[in-house]
Amino acid sequence: MSLVGKVGRKRPRARFAMAFLYTLLCIGAITTVYPFLLMVSTGLKGPTDQNDTSVIPKFVNDEKELLSKFVDDKYAGDAPYIDGTRVGGAQADVAKYEQFLLKLPVDKWVAGFRLAPNQVTSRLTARYQSWLRSKFDTIDDLNKAYLEENVAFQTVPLPSEMFERPTWKAPEGPKYRDWLQFKADLPAEFRIPIRRTRLWQEYLRATYKNRLTDVPTMIAGRATKFEEIKFDPSMDQKLLSEFEAKIPERFRKTTAEEIWAQENPSSMPIEAAERTYVAAHASELKREFAGRNFRFVLDYILIHGRAVLNTVLFCTLAILTQLIVNPLAAYALSRYPIKASGQILLFLLATMAFPAEVAMIPSFLLLKDLGLLNTFAALILPGAASGYMIFLLKGFFDSLPAELYEAGQLDGAKETTLLMKIAVPLSRPVLGYLALMAFMASYSTFMFAFLVAQDQRMWTLMVWVYQLQTTAPKAVVMAALALAALPTLVVFLCAQKVIMKGIVLPGER
Repeated sequence: MSLVGKVGRKRPRARFAMAFLYTLLCIGAITTVYPFLLMVSTGLKGPTDQNDTSVIPKFVNDEKELLSKFVDDKYAGDAPYIDGTRVGGAQADVAKYEQFLLKLPVDKWVAGFRLAPNQVTSRLTARYQSWLRSKFDTIDDLNKAYLEENVAFQTVPLPSEMFERPTWKAPEGPKYRDWLQFKADLPAEFRIPIRRTRLWQEYLRATYKNRLTDVPTMIAGRATKFEEIKFDPSMDQKLLSEFEAKIPERFRKTTAEEIWAQENPSSMPIEAAERTYVAAHASELKREFAGRNFRFVLDYILIHGRAVLNTVLFCTLAILTQLIVNPLAAYALSRYPIKASGQILLFLLATMAFPAEVAMIPSFLLLKDLGLLNTFAALILPGAASGYMIFLLKGFFDSLPAELYEAGQLDGAKETTLLMKIAVPLSRPVLGYLALMAFMASYSTFMFAFLVAQDQRMWTLMVWVYQLQTTAPKAVVMAALALAALPTLVVFLCAQKVIMKGIVLPGER
């Protein structure tokens, strides 16, 4: 029954009061939904924009932001490397440049979109691991071929290539041979040509210890940073000989830059090619950027698939245990009150005054003495009884008419029959509410679950998410939290009616 009748609602004061209340409720809903939307939005972002607080990522609507994000991703966030490749703004030779990259020898270019220092996944890594899945039937076949001990395809690392280092040599073995096969099939946007200009800039940076002011003016010219210094073949031969002696032997005769210059007088249109590619594949790039973190989290969950099973079993057993222990205790206090019932309830409520962290160490020591660590019993038993649930259920059982029990007793019903046939069916709404609370408590716990079950085979989903937070960047963590929140959100939406009945019905009785 509504607190304000239909007739009373038409009064100006009632309408104003209802409008004011609904406005407050809407504001409260927005303040509740906004953090979740911001968390999901951050999960769509990456290292360049993960601190942006806008709900809609800027790269969705801003082409410049998308291009910047693409370039940063291609060069693994290496700002000096990016600055050194901002050449060739004309778009006339883009198609020709792409064909040039596809024909370039594999030792004259490096693969882009590698893993950045502050990231856990990359576009190249995902493509390489997908290629391995098509080549090998199982991860055991891969480990046998490569003599490795990978847990899953998602954990196979990329082979390293350091062509610019004079002392680096290509490793021998089947893994690197397969890598060269994979690398040769990469499309043009993945290929970063190794230019003599970059080798020259890195040589000067190392020679003058990253101090541009120490570089002679005849070499630096008007450059304000090393990435702006141009390579001049007509420079002093002694300096040129020293430079040639420092770079890898494979680049002393020719680099991608000289190969391009044989048929093209203009510089490589690197910047123009990247801008053209982003403009032509904007929708594809947006989807890839938006879903990358979530795909990584799903792979992370699949790698630790036992965590999902552990979480399901833990939540199910916790709900069943609490729906057995708490109703029995509340029913006994309601049907057979004693003089100390008030003190017992006060004691139960007093347990709510202490944070759960206070009981963690005593619970751990007790479970250790009982030999229950790293078992489901250690996860479930400490929370089997809840003072709040017992108090709430006792109040609900007290509100049931005594005539119902008397009628059952006249028919010869036992106490268990009265409980199962009268008290429990009439208490379904509040039991459903308490089951939801038990699910939320067991699903979201990670500190206690990690404390009493340190064996990784017993870790729940939230413990693995907590471990991910120690290594993953902010955007990936937000994606993990958004996915972890979905089960609770779905259960809450499906149980709205049960929650409302559990709150309203006791008052109506």
